[in-house]
Amino acid sequence: MSRKSVAVLDIRSSEIAVFVGERGVNNTFVFKASKAESYYGYESGAFYDEADLSEAVYKAVSAVEQICGERIRELYVGVPGEFTDVVPKEQNIGFPKKRKISQKEITALFESGAETREGYRVIRATSMIYTTSDNRRVVDPIGISATSLSGVLSYFYCSEYFIGVMEKIFAKMRISLRYLPAEFAMASYLIPSETRDEYAIFLDVGYLSSSLLVLLGNGVLAQETYWVGRGQIAGRLMERLSVPLDVATALLSRANLFAKDVSGTAEFNYHGTTYEIPADVFIEAVKEGLDGLCEKVGPFLEYCSGKDLDYKPLYVSGDGLENIRGALEHISKRLNRVCEQLAPDLPYYNKPAMSSRVALMDMAQCDREKGGVFNRLLNVFGG
Repeated sequence: MSRKSVAVLDIRSSEIAVFVGERGVNNTFVFKASKAESYYGYESGAFYDEADLSEAVYKAVSAVEQICGERIRELYVGVPGEFTDVVPKEQNIGFPKKRKISQKEITALFESGAETREGYRVIRATSMIYTTSDNRRVVDPIGISATSLSGVLSYFYCSEYFIGVMEKIFAKMRISLRYLPAEFAMASYLIPSETRDEYAIFLDVGYLSSSLLVLLGNGVLAQETYWVGRGQIAGRLMERLSVPLDVATALLSRANLFAKDVSGTAEFNYHGTTYEIPADVFIEAVKEGLDGLCEKVGPFLEYCSGKDLDYKPLYVSGDGLENIRGALEHISKRLNRVCEQLAPDLPYYNKPAMSSRVALMDMAQCDREKGGVFNRLLNVFGG
């Protein structure tokens, strides 16, 4: 691949995608090749079928390499929330005398909070905010003279199980891997930095798994992942309407929670078979499925209520709620909180389902541009 291009693997809970691209003009992206493959997904920190995942990844990588006409030698892997853990820490280091802060001091600050955790590996460390000895709160302290440096830091850990699965898949392909926290990539790309400076709440709704994050500055204060999403809503429809799961999943794009008249039945044709769908049962089942998501998110928001979040909007993205008309409004009403849907502000990619792909491409490009500085920071933790 060209030196400007990066290759990324996006692992969602029902589909993986491999794509190659580079940054274009005005902070856009040029995607040279992409290929998505469905697979069985994951639950409770493990993939349902590792062989199935391996086959899907191999097909996608092979297709992308064929389109590009060259081998992928380095791949950035987005790690889903199911396999990540975020640990916030407050760290402080002092200096013998006043000095100008450089990358050396920042690396020392992160190193002071580094710790090993059994079954996990650090893949990233970021700052929520820095504070200098004269009580200045800054996002970037480089160049500031001070006698001490404090930071509220976020350490992102990836499960060794996940890393083991990935290394096994790519060992024969001779592709080196770098890991990115997918949920943080989405949140930091979609939510402006000035909004995150005063706390922000982000919800990524997927097919089987959804993650909720509380952000501060350039880091994450808290993160939780739940086994709930579009697939569970479809499962509820399957049971209530006595239809196959693929039919129930397709039905979700016909849902309209704004409808005032939900009486009677509607015909739904799927692959040549027509189903009679009772409108009231259909809409009620979708709402119950969304309520299941709210029942997970609600307690977490209440737990974090002391962190100036009471009047903050809930930013939502991901493929889980796409094409379910009125879903965001229903969640907003249930949680008693303003909800705002986010998607990349890019032509052709301006859909919530594309958020993770564009965000991971952005983070991979940023890491490539930072080069040695970020690699040295990871070396502190053995990542």
